[in-house]
Amino acid sequence: MAASSRTGTASDLGLLVARILLGAIFAAHGYQKLVTFGLAGATESFRGMGVPAPEIAAPVVAIVELVGGIALIAGASTGIVGLLLAIDMLVAALLVHLPQGVFIDAGGWELVGALGAGALAIAAVGAGRFSLDALLRGRRGSRSRASSSAAAAA
Repeated sequence: MAASSRTGTASDLGLLVARILLGAIFAAHGYQKLVTFGLAGATESFRGMGVPAPEIAAPVVAIVELVGGIALIAGASTGIVGLLLAIDMLVAALLVHLPQGVFIDAGGWELVGALGAGALAIAAVGAGRFSLDALLRGRRGSRSRASSSAAAAA
């Protein structure tokens, strides 16, 4: 096996592990806002933290985190999903966590910073070979190759 294919496989496995772990954390936080706290509880929590328009922000954030986390795990639409999750974490850092310092035990930004950076990295590099994105890209590619072959034969 060539070194480049081993490196590609290692990168794809690394992306898979990162997507699963990040996605699980995001999905758990979204689930917590929707189910554990309920939207009313999440809205009140957002209000208490000074988040603008908490009646809108809480359900939007809960859905972005839950659906986005599941999409990351599956490797589906990771460019868009990763960017949305990174923006979610940036806003959380700016509105709530930044004034608390770095460390999470004091309400700081370290968790939202790490999650946002991870989501942004996946948005930038893609989901990797072991993902729905790659599967769908392969199917579209084989369809367009078949169309090109048929057009060339005509």
